[in-house]
Amino acid sequence: MNIVDRRLNPQGKSLANRQRFLRRAKEQVIKAVREASSKRSIQDVESGDKITISTGGVREPSLHRASQGGLRDYVVPGNKEYIEGDTIPRPEEQGGRGSEASADGEGEDDFRFVLSREEFLDIFLEDLELPDLVKQKVKQSESFSLTRAGYTVSGSPANLNLVRTMRNSLSRRIALKRPKPEDLVELERQLADAEARGDSPEELEEIRRHLEHTHLRSKRIPFIDPIDVRYNRFESVPKPIAQAVMFCLMDVSGSMTEHMKDLAKRFFMLLYLFLRRRYRSVDIVFIRHTHEAKEVDEETFFYSTETGGTVVSTALEEMQKVVKDRYPENEWNIYAAQASDGDNMSSDNARSAALLREVILPMCQYFAYIEVAAEHNLGLSALGRETELWRTYKLVQRPDLPLAMRRVRSRREIFPVFRDLFAREKATGA
Repeated sequence: MNIVDRRLNPQGKSLANRQRFLRRAKEQVIKAVREASSKRSIQDVESGDKITISTGGVREPSLHRASQGGLRDYVVPGNKEYIEGDTIPRPEEQGGRGSEASADGEGEDDFRFVLSREEFLDIFLEDLELPDLVKQKVKQSESFSLTRAGYTVSGSPANLNLVRTMRNSLSRRIALKRPKPEDLVELERQLADAEARGDSPEELEEIRRHLEHTHLRSKRIPFIDPIDVRYNRFESVPKPIAQAVMFCLMDVSGSMTEHMKDLAKRFFMLLYLFLRRRYRSVDIVFIRHTHEAKEVDEETFFYSTETGGTVVSTALEEMQKVVKDRYPENEWNIYAAQASDGDNMSSDNARSAALLREVILPMCQYFAYIEVAAEHNLGLSALGRETELWRTYKLVQRPDLPLAMRRVRSRREIFPVFRDLFAREKATGA
């Protein structure tokens, strides 16, 4: 048996060699991919990219003679300077050596490698088995509609198909040669003419017998038989809803550090990739808030600084307004992720809980709340105290509501937390 691999080789190189290289330099490639993902926008995270890794990670081991010890024989063709027994001096060093820089600043560059979209996603989502997570958690993105599916011999009178029924009746009558009404009229006319002419009794009896036989045959073959009746048949066919909207809510008050915003961005990236695996198109809406909320672009969302207090209900109200204006609930699958350090004005807790319970959660397929904290400390939760917002959302949380809550302190916790959120049938607070 001959096996021919006709898969396209990226960049015209051997696919087997490419995969072998990725396995050998996996650790450095993963590190480079995660660094690259932190510098790009959420919607661009799933595209391929050029990554740079150190040349030390791509060198293959080789066998060579030691620089000292052992016996060596040198053969120099065309030698005019040395004879056997002479010592050959080491040549003087010039410029840079290896990956070290020379006096003029030149040296070896790092190794640049181009990853395809599939390779980039496989490495970025290496710790997440998204297809399994989709099956377990995300609500089916389908609606059902009735479509015509042929005919059936039973059904309600409202679904009776007259055209198909009459066509079957006509076909049956023609096949069985049922007498036409015109044939009966013609036989009755012939009998009347024969009686008027005074034909012989034998001829009259023959016409009467033929007329009676025709009458009986017409009665035995009905005009419409139950086997002719057909009804329209309908089937429920899944109708995919291929569009979703992802709301990113984040507190940008002075207590939110760059580290916390970076944690939020990484979680938003994972959620976006997760939804892209499920839906054909995904819109993203960025809503940032302090004591007031507004919809912004991604650059402003993550990098613009603002001052002010924290009023969470303003973000939920802004999300409600955007959904009402642009994303009808019956046409869009709505997902939301909120990142905050847990601060909120005490006077706003009741308003936030009411909005979340009565307005936001009923319209959402899933709402994830991520509480971020500084990496160098464990946050208030480690001291046995919960933040204002955590206590508020915890009162709202119920098994029948699509609300999940988790805490994150460092980058290495993003993947486990995301997996935990979407791998369980019903997420609970941690």
